[in-house]
Amino acid sequence: MALFLTPDNVYKLYNIDPSKKMEGIVILHQQNHPGKEYTEHTRVFDGLLLGFMIQGSMKAQIHFLEYELNAGDIAVLQPKLMIDTQSLSKNAEIVTIGLSLDFIAAFPILREFVMNSQVRWQPVIRLQHEEIRLQKELVTLIQNFYHKTPSPRKTEMLRHLVIALMCMISEAYSGLADQNNFTKNRTHEIIDDFYLLISKYATQQRSVRFYAEKLHLTPQYLSTFLKQKTGKSVLQWIDHAMILHAKTQLKSTNLSIKQISHDLHFENSSVFCRFFKKITGVSPRAFRNGS
Repeated sequence: MALFLTPDNVYKLYNIDPSKKMEGIVILHQQNHPGKEYTEHTRVFDGLLLGFMIQGSMKAQIHFLEYELNAGDIAVLQPKLMIDTQSLSKNAEIVTIGLSLDFIAAFPILREFVMNSQVRWQPVIRLQHEEIRLQKELVTLIQNFYHKTPSPRKTEMLRHLVIALMCMISEAYSGLADQNNFTKNRTHEIIDDFYLLISKYATQQRSVRFYAEKLHLTPQYLSTFLKQKTGKSVLQWIDHAMILHAKTQLKSTNLSIKQISHDLHFENSSVFCRFFKKITGVSPRAFRNGS
């Protein structure tokens, strides 16, 4: 499954009890074992996403590059960055905390995370050994507060706990900066700019030349560059972004398949259905119905 997630639609898409809904924060606890499987799919969240690997391991593509997360690792994803889960160990267990843009705006330390190039290109972080236990205890405490009975100060208390956790992560990044002196290079710039373009234009433009001209590159150079750096061609990334839009609309709206095909600028619904089945292996209707 591939989904655009927002603080509002995530409850429907993940079948979360609506009574758990809180202003600016959503928490998921997922495990990969029989009867309670972790869904492997692409996700783009409209906010800051924190993934805590509790046990097991996961291989994922984050903002076009490959990463392996092991127990104790943390994935920090800036708003609207793509994470594509590729494989999970049988005992994989992950706690995900999503923070909305409104929540982020209220705290300077979170605003820094959103704008930081180092975080975007080093999204997997690990705390010092002695702090990993504190991190686990704090994540568990945050989960318990999230699920506790509503009270007048519940949201405020939860926010303070989340900020304490973010301060620990920020400190870990500060340590990395001293060691690595991260500098964004031309490769990062091209990937960033291409990602922004397909996020905006994938439903309207499928021409390699269009994206190459926007980036002031030749079509051949852009195609070769992306294939070498990300493993996918320009057209494959355009298809990936298009399917992301399509699956989200199928799962989170009541729009007809005809309406969705029109919104995504397909010639007609038949062309859309053939495209969708070619890429995913199932029809739009079957996907919507959970087949």
